[in-house]
Amino acid sequence: MATTNNKADYYELLEVGRTAGEDELKKAYRKAAMRYHPDRNPGDKAAEEKFKELSEAYQVLSDPEKRAQYDRFGHAAFDQTRGGGGGFSGGGFEFSGNFEDIFSDLFGDIFGGGRGGGRQRARRGDDLSYNMEISFEEAAFGTEKTISIPRSVTCDTCQGKRTKAGTVPKTCTTCRGSGQVRFQQGFFTVARTCHQCGGQGSVIGDPCDTCRGTGVGRKTANLQVKIPAGVDGGSRLKLRGEGETPPAGGVPGDLYIMIQVKEHPLFKRQDSTVICEMPISFPQAALGTEMEVPTLEGKIKLKIPAGTQSGNVFRLRGKGIVSLNTGGRGDQLVRVTVEIPRTLTTRQRELLEEFARLDGEDVNPMSKGFFEKVKEMFG
Repeated sequence: MATTNNKADYYELLEVGRTAGEDELKKAYRKAAMRYHPDRNPGDKAAEEKFKELSEAYQVLSDPEKRAQYDRFGHAAFDQTRGGGGGFSGGGFEFSGNFEDIFSDLFGDIFGGGRGGGRQRARRGDDLSYNMEISFEEAAFGTEKTISIPRSVTCDTCQGKRTKAGTVPKTCTTCRGSGQVRFQQGFFTVARTCHQCGGQGSVIGDPCDTCRGTGVGRKTANLQVKIPAGVDGGSRLKLRGEGETPPAGGVPGDLYIMIQVKEHPLFKRQDSTVICEMPISFPQAALGTEMEVPTLEGKIKLKIPAGTQSGNVFRLRGKGIVSLNTGGRGDQLVRVTVEIPRTLTTRQRELLEEFARLDGEDVNPMSKGFFEKVKEMFG
């Protein structure tokens, strides 16, 4: 492939291979354009020229038809259409769709409304947040709550039109209805939101008496919020379009419900697993017993085998919490703690002393093993 006029190769400018795909081209251009953009290099003519070259290269290579011509003929493919004008904004180089998109993505509103030069996009209202505290059981099984939210809504009198009945907005004389004002910056034209009309393209001559021309009023909304089973503390529920309505019309924001779960006196939670700490007495642990264990759905009987040690865990399958991800239900773990009495009666002491006399090392393999290891370490 030949080049003309000593122009740099487009692929070399963007530092990509000749087989680079659309995403790779966009990424390379984004990185380079941010570096050499005139706003980041005020007064630097070399950076401005580099930015022009990069933009021209991306415009050609991001267009399949132009890229095919360039791959075949090099810069000569565009010499006749350019008319010697130079620069990506003149001659045969016009802003294509994806070229505008990446400029908008890179530099935001500085480039204004794009192809049509039309009005500013509809504004979006502010989001709202609401802190909701629910019980452990409500988080486990789900619930439905009614909440009251004060928020901005469309004015009932003018229905958001902002004007008195029988009147209409007037075309803004500053932007002539476009919603934008344009001025030259360096080698390209910059568009900004019109300060006179706020991007609406019109101004209100006879504002609504109720909302004073804002198009919105204040009202308390009562909303039904469904809390799904398995929700946990720190979860965030989104109610789309239930936030603030912006002045002068637009799209309402969203409402976020921030979930807080009260602590439970008996249960703790680990993902979808419920954990319950249950004390038992020394005789119950040694002899075994059957006990009633609390669960989220009531009490159930649990058999404690003889010789149960403090810290042993028993699993109750399917007695946990529903998983939001899988829909399956977790288990409940019952961790027993052998409770040692702090005070003894005379008879209890006598019996324990008798037990100690009868107790030998052979019936305590765990303690025997421990002390043998201590003896091996320290002699």
